[in-house]
Amino acid sequence: MSRKYAIGVDYGTESGRALLVDVATGEEIATAVYEYADGVIDEALPGTGVKLPPDFALQNPADYIETLRVTIPAVLREAGVSAADVIGIGTDFTACTMLPIDKQGTPLCLLPEWRENPYAWVKLWKHHAAQPEANRLNEIARQRGEDFLSRYGGKISSEWLVPKIWETLNKAPEVYAAADRFIEAADWIVLQLCGQERRNSCTAGYKGIWEKATGYPSDDFYAALDPRLRRVVDEKLSRRIYPLGGRAGRLTKAMAQLTGLREGTAVAIGNVDAHVSVPAATVVEPGRMVMIMGTSTCHMVLGAEKRIVEGMCGVVEDGIIPGYFGYEAGQSGVGDIFAWFVDHGVPPEYHDEAKQRGISLHQVLEEKAAQLKPGESGLLALDWWNGNRSILVDVDLTGLLVGATLATKAEEIYRALIEATAFGTRLIMETFQSSGVPVREVVACGGLPERNKLLMQIYVDVTGREFKIARSKLAGALGAAMFGAVAAGQAAGGYDSILDAAKRMAHLKDEVYRPIPEHQRAYDQLYAEYVKLHDTFGRVNPVMKKLKRIRAEALGLEGAA
Repeated sequence: MSRKYAIGVDYGTESGRALLVDVATGEEIATAVYEYADGVIDEALPGTGVKLPPDFALQNPADYIETLRVTIPAVLREAGVSAADVIGIGTDFTACTMLPIDKQGTPLCLLPEWRENPYAWVKLWKHHAAQPEANRLNEIARQRGEDFLSRYGGKISSEWLVPKIWETLNKAPEVYAAADRFIEAADWIVLQLCGQERRNSCTAGYKGIWEKATGYPSDDFYAALDPRLRRVVDEKLSRRIYPLGGRAGRLTKAMAQLTGLREGTAVAIGNVDAHVSVPAATVVEPGRMVMIMGTSTCHMVLGAEKRIVEGMCGVVEDGIIPGYFGYEAGQSGVGDIFAWFVDHGVPPEYHDEAKQRGISLHQVLEEKAAQLKPGESGLLALDWWNGNRSILVDVDLTGLLVGATLATKAEEIYRALIEATAFGTRLIMETFQSSGVPVREVVACGGLPERNKLLMQIYVDVTGREFKIARSKLAGALGAAMFGAVAAGQAAGGYDSILDAAKRMAHLKDEVYRPIPEHQRAYDQLYAEYVKLHDTFGRVNPVMKKLKRIRAEALGLEGAA
């Protein structure tokens, strides 16, 4: 019998990646990456000259289709695998990444008449311009005593679906009217692959205020936000939500021609990049946190019962693994913060050293920062350069560095920024623990654990927990492929559940990071001061918000007052 394969397509912030996997063993056979031609659109709409306001983060859905066209044929060629032996395809996406589409499923931004309207484009997960709508939504929900609010740690984020839809209604009602429906990119790409709209329970639950037991909030709630939103669920969304692990449909003839796969190949229900990584990191039971560490970090934990946790992004029944409540928290900026500093805060001599040695600036800074003892720099930072997702759920919070002097060096700041993100993770872990959701073990995956050993050791020393590392460097794509194998089913050579797939396809590295006791003691002192700064600037002193308002006024932006 010939070997059977599944393909996972992981749609990230800057690129999309396909991974071809042996279904029997989880062996990763071939991978290919497509860097989005338009990347993250945050300054001007491509080819139009239309400038974007602050806090916009858009994408071009044409890049998503191009990812399929480029990467899937590439992995088949590289592996020399016949399309007949590929039994399933799964996909995952950043979320909430959403877009308005017409009745045919065409994104409005791809239609000439809407191309110059920013609200017709894909709103990427880190689009933060809907913060006013999020603030108002949370205020109204609290006033009405809406039960759903507690499931999201007390706040709905501006990154989530409803604030983004409401922002479009407020700022571009013509786009709202023209949209037959709004859809998560995770579901839109599945619609393209199999011709069936199958909205997944993961994005609906974590990003769309949907619950398995009760569905969406009442029409009266939406009407309280805005009378025009009363029937938004029935008119612009859908009440039909499909569970993870199911088959959305089968590959269409057009998509088979585009990708080189066989028509009729099983297509999995869509999923979220962080959530799909959990079984790929071998985690299918409570007590083990999976940290997906990249441009941002997601903290995922399973629980046997529903608990309320301050600042969590959500708790969803069957939201990650069937039979458990899936908890999500996160940090909006991690790798992005380090990249910002490398791009804007490093002196020329560091650039020269990196060039002479043929290594990256990150490597130069990591080497120099590793020579410092915890606390030696005298610096302490807050990790809010891209806002705070958990615990405070506030994108209007900004970065802070304390203790800098004229003698401060670049590597000291670099280390302080890493430490800040580690402190943020510790606070998230402790909040889960105190709320009755245990975190006994950590498994890390994503780009950062593969590239930065100093970062991993700092996280271990700050949190006081051992960290294990997922074997796959591409946990999202592997998880998507695993769900592709489940969509195909055992009869086709796959699996009938994600639990069965995880037993065979998911693995850990032998490598384990363990805390260094003397480092822990130093970091305990720094963490205590971090918490004080966190609570002062996040809960008491509104200086960060005032600075953003003053900036908006200086720029003459609408609503600055």
